[in-house]
Amino acid sequence: MDYIKLCDVCDFQGGSQPPKDEWSFTPKDGYVRMLQIRDFTQGERVIPEYIKLTNTTKICEADDILIARYGASLGKILTGLSGAYNVAIMRTIPNTELLEKKYLYYYLKAPVFQNFLLRIGNRAAQAGFNKNDLQELLIPCVSRERQKEVVCILEKVETLICALKQQLQKLDELVKARFVEMFGDPLTENGRYSKVPLGSLAEVGSSKRIFEKEYVSEGIPFYRTKEIVELSKGNGITTELFITKERYDEICSEYGAPQKGDLLISAVGTIGVIWIVDGKNDFYFKDGNLLRVSVTEKFVPEYLKHLLEALISAYKLEMSSGTAYAALTISALKKMIVYDVPHAEQEQFAAFVEQTDKSKVAIQKALVEAQLLFDSLMQKHFG
Repeated sequence: MDYIKLCDVCDFQGGSQPPKDEWSFTPKDGYVRMLQIRDFTQGERVIPEYIKLTNTTKICEADDILIARYGASLGKILTGLSGAYNVAIMRTIPNTELLEKKYLYYYLKAPVFQNFLLRIGNRAAQAGFNKNDLQELLIPCVSRERQKEVVCILEKVETLICALKQQLQKLDELVKARFVEMFGDPLTENGRYSKVPLGSLAEVGSSKRIFEKEYVSEGIPFYRTKEIVELSKGNGITTELFITKERYDEICSEYGAPQKGDLLISAVGTIGVIWIVDGKNDFYFKDGNLLRVSVTEKFVPEYLKHLLEALISAYKLEMSSGTAYAALTISALKKMIVYDVPHAEQEQFAAFVEQTDKSKVAIQKALVEAQLLFDSLMQKHFG
Protein backbone atom coordinates (compact mmCIF):
# COMPACT_ATOMS: atom_id res chain seq x y z
CA MET A 1 0.00 0.00 0.00
CA ASP A 2 1.30 3.48 -0.91
CA TYR A 3 1.16 6.36 1.57
CA ILE A 4 1.25 10.15 1.47
CA LYS A 5 1.68 12.74 4.20
CA LEU A 6 -1.61 13.53 5.92
CA CYS A 7 -0.80 17.26 5.93
CA ASP A 8 -0.50 17.19 2.12
CA VAL A 9 -4.21 16.41 1.82
CA CYS A 10 -5.61 17.89 5.04
CA ASP A 11 -5.07 21.12 6.97
CA PHE A 12 -5.66 21.56 10.71
CA GLN A 13 -6.94 24.61 12.59
CA GLY A 14 -6.96 25.13 16.35
CA GLY A 15 -9.80 26.88 18.14
CA SER A 16 -10.06 30.23 19.92
CA GLN A 17 -10.61 31.07 23.58
CA PRO A 18 -12.22 34.43 24.42
CA PRO A 19 -12.17 35.63 28.06
CA LYS A 20 -14.78 33.96 30.27
CA ASP A 21 -16.40 37.28 31.17
CA GLU A 22 -17.47 37.57 27.51
CA TRP A 23 -19.44 34.30 27.60
CA SER A 24 -23.21 34.08 27.96
CA PHE A 25 -25.65 31.32 28.96
CA THR A 26 -28.36 32.82 26.76
CA PRO A 27 -28.27 33.28 22.95
CA LYS A 28 -28.02 36.88 21.74
CA ASP A 29 -27.79 38.71 18.42
CA GLY A 30 -24.22 38.56 17.19
CA TYR A 31 -23.40 35.57 19.44
CA VAL A 32 -22.65 31.97 18.49
CA ARG A 33 -22.60 28.75 20.50
CA MET A 34 -19.19 27.98 22.00
CA LEU A 35 -18.34 24.31 21.61
CA GLN A 36 -16.15 22.50 24.12
CA ILE A 37 -15.32 18.78 24.29
CA ARG A 38 -18.10 18.15 26.80
CA ASP A 39 -20.71 19.53 24.36
CA PHE A 40 -19.97 16.51 22.14
CA THR A 41 -19.46 13.89 24.85
CA GLN A 42 -22.18 14.76 27.37
CA GLY A 43 -25.04 15.56 25.01
CA GLU A 44 -28.18 17.11 26.44
CA ARG A 45 -26.74 17.29 29.96
CA VAL A 46 -24.58 20.26 28.90
CA ILE A 47 -25.94 23.78 29.30
CA PRO A 48 -25.04 25.62 26.06
CA GLU A 49 -22.79 28.68 26.30
CA TYR A 50 -22.39 31.47 23.76
CA ILE A 51 -19.69 33.96 22.74
CA LYS A 52 -19.63 37.10 20.64
CA LEU A 53 -18.85 36.42 17.00
CA THR A 54 -15.68 38.29 15.94
CA ASN A 55 -13.19 38.08 13.08
CA THR A 56 -10.94 35.89 15.26
CA THR A 57 -13.65 33.36 16.17
CA LYS A 58 -13.00 29.89 14.78
CA ILE A 59 -16.16 28.31 13.35
CA CYS A 60 -17.07 24.71 12.49
CA GLU A 61 -20.05 23.19 10.69
CA ALA A 62 -22.00 20.14 11.84
CA ASP A 63 -20.34 17.89 9.25
CA ASP A 64 -16.80 18.98 10.15
CA ILE A 65 -14.50 16.45 11.79
CA LEU A 66 -12.81 17.70 14.96
CA ILE A 67 -10.16 16.21 17.23
CA ALA A 68 -9.85 16.64 21.00
CA ARG A 69 -6.35 17.91 21.72
CA TYR A 70 -5.83 17.56 25.46
CA GLY A 71 -6.27 15.52 28.61
CA ALA A 72 -8.38 12.40 29.08
CA SER A 73 -10.27 13.10 25.84
CA LEU A 74 -7.08 13.29 23.73
CA GLY A 75 -7.78 11.86 20.27
CA LYS A 76 -11.55 11.66 20.63
CA ILE A 77 -13.13 12.34 17.24
CA LEU A 78 -15.99 14.85 17.43
CA THR A 79 -18.65 15.80 14.90
CA GLY A 80 -22.33 16.73 14.63
CA LEU A 81 -22.45 20.27 16.10
CA SER A 82 -21.94 23.70 14.57
CA GLY A 83 -20.62 26.84 16.21
CA ALA A 84 -17.36 28.26 17.53
CA TYR A 85 -14.86 25.83 19.03
CA ASN A 86 -12.29 26.35 21.76
CA VAL A 87 -8.55 25.72 22.00
CA ALA A 88 -9.01 22.15 23.28
CA ILE A 89 -10.34 21.20 19.84
CA MET A 90 -8.69 21.06 16.42
CA ARG A 91 -10.69 21.22 13.19
CA THR A 92 -9.72 19.16 10.14
CA ILE A 93 -9.93 20.80 6.71
CA PRO A 94 -9.50 18.04 4.11
CA ASN A 95 -8.86 18.70 0.46
CA THR A 96 -12.11 17.10 -0.68
CA GLU A 97 -10.84 16.68 -4.23
CA LEU A 98 -8.38 14.15 -2.84
CA LEU A 99 -9.77 13.03 0.51
CA GLU A 100 -13.31 11.95 1.41
CA LYS A 101 -14.44 13.37 4.76
CA LYS A 102 -15.83 10.07 5.99
CA TYR A 103 -12.63 8.24 4.98
CA LEU A 104 -10.68 10.79 7.02
CA TYR A 105 -13.10 10.22 9.91
CA TYR A 106 -12.37 6.49 10.01
CA TYR A 107 -8.62 7.05 9.58
CA LEU A 108 -8.60 9.37 12.59
CA LYS A 109 -10.39 6.72 14.68
CA ALA A 110 -8.01 3.96 13.56
CA PRO A 111 -5.26 2.66 15.89
CA VAL A 112 -2.53 4.07 13.63
CA PHE A 113 -3.67 7.63 14.38
CA GLN A 114 -4.91 7.10 17.95
CA ASN A 115 -1.69 5.39 19.05
CA PHE A 116 0.33 8.18 17.45
CA LEU A 117 -1.56 10.76 19.50
CA LEU A 118 -1.09 8.77 22.69
CA ARG A 119 2.66 8.79 22.15
CA ILE A 120 2.55 12.54 21.57
CA GLY A 121 0.32 13.10 24.60
CA ASN A 122 2.59 11.08 26.89
CA ARG A 123 5.52 13.41 26.35
CA ALA A 124 6.48 14.98 29.67
CA ALA A 125 6.80 18.48 28.27
CA GLN A 126 3.47 18.57 26.46
CA ALA A 127 -0.02 17.46 27.45
CA GLY A 128 -1.54 17.43 23.97
CA PHE A 129 -0.68 17.90 20.31
CA ASN A 130 -0.49 20.70 17.78
CA LYS A 131 -0.47 20.97 13.99
CA ASN A 132 3.32 20.63 13.75
CA ASP A 133 3.18 17.24 15.48
CA LEU A 134 1.23 15.86 12.50
CA GLN A 135 3.69 16.87 9.79
CA GLU A 136 5.22 13.41 9.26
CA LEU A 137 2.05 11.37 9.76
CA LEU A 138 1.12 9.17 6.77
CA ILE A 139 -2.27 8.16 5.34
CA PRO A 140 -2.96 5.50 2.66
CA CYS A 141 -2.82 6.93 -0.84
CA VAL A 142 -5.89 5.51 -2.57
CA SER A 143 -8.35 6.91 -5.09
CA ARG A 144 -11.53 8.63 -3.98
CA GLU A 145 -13.53 5.77 -5.46
CA ARG A 146 -11.61 3.29 -3.32
CA GLN A 147 -12.06 5.57 -0.30
CA LYS A 148 -15.82 5.47 -0.86
CA GLU A 149 -15.73 1.67 -1.07
CA VAL A 150 -13.84 1.45 2.24
CA VAL A 151 -16.27 3.88 3.88
CA CYS A 152 -19.24 1.82 2.65
CA ILE A 153 -17.81 -1.38 4.15
CA LEU A 154 -16.99 0.25 7.51
CA GLU A 155 -20.37 2.02 7.69
CA LYS A 156 -22.25 -1.26 7.27
CA VAL A 157 -20.41 -2.91 10.16
CA GLU A 158 -20.64 0.22 12.31
CA THR A 159 -24.39 0.38 11.66
CA LEU A 160 -24.70 -3.23 12.83
CA ILE A 161 -22.73 -2.43 15.99
CA CYS A 162 -24.99 0.53 16.76
CA ALA A 163 -28.12 -1.58 16.20
CA LEU A 164 -26.87 -4.28 18.59
CA LYS A 165 -26.03 -1.68 21.24
CA GLN A 166 -29.52 -0.22 20.86
CA GLN A 167 -31.03 -3.68 21.36
CA LEU A 168 -29.09 -4.07 24.62
CA GLN A 169 -30.21 -0.62 25.72
CA LYS A 170 -33.85 -1.44 24.99
CA LEU A 171 -33.60 -4.63 27.07
CA ASP A 172 -32.17 -2.60 29.96
CA GLU A 173 -35.03 -0.14 29.60
CA LEU A 174 -37.48 -3.05 29.57
CA VAL A 175 -36.12 -4.30 32.90
CA LYS A 176 -36.39 -0.81 34.41
CA ALA A 177 -39.96 -0.50 33.17
CA ARG A 178 -40.82 -3.92 34.64
CA PHE A 179 -39.35 -2.85 37.98
CA VAL A 180 -41.53 0.28 38.09
CA GLU A 181 -44.57 -1.73 36.99
CA MET A 182 -44.09 -4.22 39.82
CA PHE A 183 -42.86 -2.00 42.66
CA GLY A 184 -43.51 1.59 41.65
CA ASP A 185 -40.99 4.40 41.26
CA PRO A 186 -38.41 3.94 44.06
CA LEU A 187 -38.08 7.74 44.32
CA THR A 188 -41.80 8.26 44.83
CA GLU A 189 -43.98 7.40 47.81
CA ASN A 190 -46.42 4.64 46.83
CA GLY A 191 -47.75 3.40 50.17
CA ARG A 192 -47.58 -0.26 49.14
CA TYR A 193 -44.52 -1.20 51.19
CA SER A 194 -42.95 -0.10 54.44
CA LYS A 195 -39.83 2.05 54.09
CA VAL A 196 -36.60 1.37 55.96
CA PRO A 197 -32.94 2.43 55.73
CA LEU A 198 -30.82 -0.06 53.79
CA GLY A 199 -28.44 -0.36 56.74
CA SER A 200 -31.20 -1.86 58.89
CA LEU A 201 -31.76 -4.77 56.49
CA ALA A 202 -28.28 -5.43 55.06
CA GLU A 203 -24.66 -5.09 56.11
CA VAL A 204 -22.97 -2.21 54.28
CA GLY A 205 -19.20 -1.70 54.33
CA SER A 206 -16.01 -1.83 52.31
CA SER A 207 -12.86 -3.92 52.76
CA LYS A 208 -9.66 -4.26 54.75
CA ARG A 209 -7.05 -1.92 53.30
CA ILE A 210 -4.44 -3.59 51.11
CA PHE A 211 -1.21 -1.65 50.67
CA GLU A 212 0.74 -1.48 47.43
CA LYS A 213 3.65 -3.38 48.95
CA GLU A 214 1.29 -6.35 49.45
CA TYR A 215 0.65 -6.81 45.72
CA VAL A 216 2.22 -9.91 44.16
CA SER A 217 2.56 -11.23 40.59
CA GLU A 218 0.10 -14.10 41.10
CA GLY A 219 -2.31 -15.37 43.71
CA ILE A 220 -5.81 -14.17 44.65
CA PRO A 221 -7.20 -11.55 42.20
CA PHE A 222 -7.54 -8.02 43.59
CA TYR A 223 -10.36 -6.00 42.01
CA ARG A 224 -10.67 -2.24 41.63
CA THR A 225 -13.41 -0.13 40.03
CA LYS A 226 -11.97 -0.94 36.60
CA GLU A 227 -12.62 -4.67 37.00
CA ILE A 228 -16.07 -4.23 38.56
CA VAL A 229 -17.23 -2.02 35.67
CA GLU A 230 -16.25 -4.71 33.15
CA LEU A 231 -17.75 -7.55 35.19
CA SER A 232 -21.02 -5.62 35.53
CA LYS A 233 -21.22 -5.57 31.72
CA GLY A 234 -20.69 -9.32 31.52
CA ASN A 235 -17.24 -8.84 30.02
CA GLY A 236 -14.16 -10.88 30.76
CA ILE A 237 -11.28 -9.20 32.56
CA THR A 238 -7.51 -9.51 32.67
CA THR A 239 -6.48 -9.48 36.31
CA GLU A 240 -3.59 -7.09 36.88
CA LEU A 241 -3.18 -7.18 40.67
CA PHE A 242 -3.01 -10.05 43.16
CA ILE A 243 -2.50 -10.70 46.86
CA THR A 244 -1.11 -13.89 48.38
CA LYS A 245 -3.38 -16.77 49.36
CA GLU A 246 -2.04 -16.49 52.91
CA ARG A 247 -3.02 -12.79 53.14
CA TYR A 248 -6.44 -13.55 51.67
CA ASP A 249 -7.07 -16.36 54.17
CA GLU A 250 -6.00 -14.07 57.02
CA ILE A 251 -8.44 -11.37 55.88
CA CYS A 252 -11.27 -13.89 55.43
CA SER A 253 -10.86 -15.29 58.92
CA GLU A 254 -10.81 -11.85 60.54
CA TYR A 255 -12.98 -9.63 58.33
CA GLY A 256 -14.75 -11.89 55.84
CA ALA A 257 -14.78 -11.66 52.04
CA PRO A 258 -17.44 -11.14 49.36
CA GLN A 259 -19.87 -14.03 49.00
CA LYS A 260 -22.05 -15.11 46.09
CA GLY A 261 -25.00 -12.72 45.81
CA ASP A 262 -23.28 -9.78 47.52
CA LEU A 263 -23.26 -6.46 45.69
CA LEU A 264 -20.06 -4.54 44.94
CA ILE A 265 -20.68 -0.87 44.10
CA SER A 266 -18.24 1.63 42.61
CA ALA A 267 -18.04 4.60 44.97
CA VAL A 268 -15.46 7.05 43.58
CA GLY A 269 -15.08 8.43 40.06
CA THR A 270 -17.42 6.14 38.17
CA ILE A 271 -20.13 6.00 40.84
CA GLY A 272 -22.98 3.54 41.07
CA VAL A 273 -21.86 0.65 38.88
CA ILE A 274 -23.08 -2.54 40.59
CA TRP A 275 -21.87 -6.10 40.14
CA ILE A 276 -23.57 -9.09 41.75
CA VAL A 277 -20.79 -11.39 42.98
CA ASP A 278 -21.09 -14.63 41.02
CA GLY A 279 -19.06 -16.81 43.39
CA LYS A 280 -17.03 -18.36 40.56
CA ASN A 281 -13.66 -17.57 42.12
CA ASP A 282 -12.06 -16.08 45.21
CA PHE A 283 -11.04 -12.42 45.04
CA TYR A 284 -10.60 -9.37 47.21
CA PHE A 285 -11.26 -5.70 46.45
CA LYS A 286 -10.03 -2.16 47.01
CA ASP A 287 -11.33 -0.32 50.06
CA GLY A 288 -12.97 3.09 49.61
CA ASN A 289 -13.28 2.81 45.84
CA LEU A 290 -15.74 -0.07 46.18
CA LEU A 291 -18.52 -0.65 48.70
CA ARG A 292 -19.98 -4.02 49.60
CA VAL A 293 -23.58 -4.82 50.46
CA SER A 294 -23.83 -8.24 52.07
CA VAL A 295 -27.24 -9.43 50.97
CA THR A 296 -29.31 -11.11 53.68
CA GLU A 297 -32.37 -13.32 53.34
CA LYS A 298 -34.44 -10.11 53.15
CA PHE A 299 -33.28 -9.41 49.61
CA VAL A 300 -32.99 -11.10 46.25
CA PRO A 301 -29.77 -9.67 44.73
CA GLU A 302 -31.28 -8.77 41.34
CA TYR A 303 -34.08 -6.81 42.99
CA LEU A 304 -31.73 -4.93 45.31
CA LYS A 305 -29.32 -4.15 42.46
CA HIS A 306 -31.97 -2.45 40.35
CA LEU A 307 -33.41 -0.62 43.34
CA LEU A 308 -30.01 0.75 44.34
CA GLU A 309 -29.17 1.77 40.78
CA ALA A 310 -32.18 4.10 40.83
CA LEU A 311 -31.43 5.44 44.31
CA ILE A 312 -27.74 6.02 43.60
CA SER A 313 -28.58 7.76 40.31
CA ALA A 314 -30.71 10.26 42.26
CA TYR A 315 -27.94 10.60 44.86
CA LYS A 316 -25.42 11.46 42.11
CA LEU A 317 -27.66 14.23 40.78
CA GLU A 318 -27.95 15.66 44.27
CA MET A 319 -24.16 15.50 44.74
CA SER A 320 -23.38 17.18 41.42
CA SER A 321 -25.05 20.40 42.52
CA GLY A 322 -23.40 20.74 45.89
CA THR A 323 -19.90 19.30 46.22
CA ALA A 324 -16.54 19.49 44.50
CA TYR A 325 -15.59 15.92 45.46
CA ALA A 326 -18.15 13.32 44.46
CA ALA A 327 -18.16 9.99 46.27
CA LEU A 328 -20.65 7.45 47.56
CA THR A 329 -19.94 6.90 51.26
CA ILE A 330 -20.83 3.95 53.47
CA SER A 331 -22.91 6.28 55.63
CA ALA A 332 -24.89 7.61 52.65
CA LEU A 333 -25.54 4.10 51.33
CA LYS A 334 -26.74 2.87 54.73
CA LYS A 335 -29.20 5.77 54.98
CA MET A 336 -30.81 5.17 51.58
CA ILE A 337 -34.48 4.37 52.04
CA VAL A 338 -35.57 1.08 50.49
CA TYR A 339 -38.91 -0.69 50.31
CA ASP A 340 -39.36 -3.85 52.35
CA VAL A 341 -40.84 -5.94 49.52
CA PRO A 342 -42.08 -9.52 50.04
CA HIS A 343 -39.50 -12.08 48.97
CA ALA A 344 -41.88 -13.78 46.51
CA GLU A 345 -42.32 -10.53 44.55
CA GLN A 346 -38.56 -10.02 44.43
CA GLU A 347 -38.15 -13.56 43.10
CA GLN A 348 -40.71 -12.87 40.40
CA PHE A 349 -38.72 -9.83 39.26
CA ALA A 350 -35.45 -11.79 39.37
CA ALA A 351 -36.97 -14.44 37.08
CA PHE A 352 -37.86 -11.72 34.58
CA VAL A 353 -34.29 -10.36 34.74
CA GLU A 354 -32.91 -13.87 34.16
CA GLN A 355 -34.97 -14.30 30.99
CA THR A 356 -33.90 -10.87 29.74
CA ASP A 357 -30.25 -11.67 30.46
CA LYS A 358 -30.49 -14.77 28.25
CA SER A 359 -31.48 -12.53 25.35
CA LYS A 360 -28.66 -10.14 26.19
CA VAL A 361 -26.05 -12.91 26.10
CA ALA A 362 -26.83 -13.70 22.46
CA ILE A 363 -26.79 -10.02 21.49
CA GLN A 364 -23.53 -9.39 23.38
CA LYS A 365 -21.92 -12.33 21.56
CA ALA A 366 -22.97 -10.86 18.21
CA LEU A 367 -21.72 -7.45 19.32
CA VAL A 368 -18.28 -8.80 20.23
CA GLU A 369 -18.03 -10.53 16.84
CA ALA A 370 -19.10 -7.38 14.99
CA GLN A 371 -16.61 -5.25 16.92
CA LEU A 372 -13.79 -7.69 16.16
CA LEU A 373 -14.70 -7.56 12.46
CA PHE A 374 -14.74 -3.76 12.52
CA ASP A 375 -11.35 -3.63 14.26
CA SER A 376 -9.81 -6.02 11.75
CA LEU A 377 -11.17 -3.97 8.84
CA MET A 378 -9.75 -0.78 10.34
CA GLN A 379 -6.38 -2.50 10.65
CA LYS A 380 -6.57 -3.83 7.09
CA HIS A 381 -7.40 -0.49 5.49
CA PHE A 382 -5.34 1.91 7.61
CA GLY A 383 -2.54 -0.23 9.06
